[in-house]
Amino acid sequence: MQVYLPDDLYAVVKKRRLPASELLQKAVRAELRRLDLLAETDRYLADLASQVGEPSSTERSRARAVAQRIAKRPTRKAS
Repeated sequence: MQVYLPDDLYAVVKKRRLPASELLQKAVRAELRRLDLLAETDRYLADLASQVGEPSSTERSRARAVAQRIAKRPTRKAS
């Protein structure tokens, strides 16, 4: 398999003497894991909706508001 890297990215990888093959393997594994988790989330939500029903627009709005508040919280560093 051949993989194309844009010139600027190739130059940085070479300059830093990074193991391109190892980085690619890790990136592909991480992306596959991410996609698997998204698919599992979709299956879980579909199963949940079939058990308890679809959320109302009010429930969706409330959930969205909670998620936005959580996203705005500053991240804390582990001590």
